[in-house]
Amino acid sequence: MTTENLQRTPLAERHVALGARMVPFAGWDMPVQYTGIIDEHKAVRAAAGLFDIAHMGVVEVTGPGAVTTLEWLTTNHVAKLEVGRAHYSLLCREDGGILDDLIIYRAGEELFLVVVNASNRAKDFEWMITHVPAGGARPVARDDLALLALQGPNAAKILAKLTPADVDGVPYFGVAECVVAGRAMRIARTGYTGEDGFELFAEAAHLGTLWDTLLDAGADLGLKPIGLGARDTLRLEMGYSLYGHELTESTLPLEAGVGWVVKPAKGDFLGRAAIEAARATGLARKMGGLELTERGVPRSDYPIVADGKPVGIVTSGTSSPSLGKGIAMGYVDLAHAEVGRALGIEVRGKPLAAKVVKLPFVPSHTKK
Repeated sequence: MTTENLQRTPLAERHVALGARMVPFAGWDMPVQYTGIIDEHKAVRAAAGLFDIAHMGVVEVTGPGAVTTLEWLTTNHVAKLEVGRAHYSLLCREDGGILDDLIIYRAGEELFLVVVNASNRAKDFEWMITHVPAGGARPVARDDLALLALQGPNAAKILAKLTPADVDGVPYFGVAECVVAGRAMRIARTGYTGEDGFELFAEAAHLGTLWDTLLDAGADLGLKPIGLGARDTLRLEMGYSLYGHELTESTLPLEAGVGWVVKPAKGDFLGRAAIEAARATGLARKMGGLELTERGVPRSDYPIVADGKPVGIVTSGTSSPSLGKGIAMGYVDLAHAEVGRALGIEVRGKPLAAKVVKLPFVPSHTKK
């Protein structure tokens, strides 16, 4: 895809003005870094970072059939989700393959907002529309809404400067309506970094003003704009899956380590029979975390080996800014996947020593 064909968020010109290096990502022209990935990563861990996530898709499902629709389309138990709360879930095919991972926010008794990955916006929406069950509500793409993520230990202090709402009172995976910087919007205590923080649902037409106002409000608290590079290292340190890497249409929830959001007891849903059949058969491989015990940087698609033989594949890898060592996520044959197992990762054809570790790689600091 040429640069001319890339989509741009409402903040594209601001990123360039701030000195960001722009790259193609999932069909969008996005900032990969401003001052540097390590600097930005450490800013989020120590203070706060502001992320443009307007490339993510927002789908609204509302009305008397909203619960029926989402219970059929997704794996988690929507009927049990309380108003003002959110949960992580999956959109699966009939064969159990993962179409996308997503977050569902229950903003009202019959009002739900579903946030999907940028790379899957069109695919997900088409799937939802064509698989509405009898008596269900028709999903609507909310392209008028756009998201920002404010993440880090100072996130709540910064947001509190701009709203009369009790931001500290919003629970983890909670969502609330409030006025921020003079405009009504929803804020959710969710994120992709392992730090405390919020994701803001704002009108796309006013996103630039909100971005500027947040950066000004957080200047004295260490707030920095953060690009995709640090977003990736932050999520990888937490062992969070990235669609297209850990999760694909050919991976099943149980092997991917996200089986905890599959609730067969709720009744039938797309993919249920296939997922339960796989559960009964047992796993051949599973997702795990690995740390290099010698110097090197693992990357996606590098082989995982035991005694010189392939036993898995790296799905995501990096040099951890927090730990100062190479870390990776990947699929490993079940016989070699136990925590503490010594393995190797072939880095540029050379096997480097590694071990299987429990995720996350670093402690989470999300609000409890």
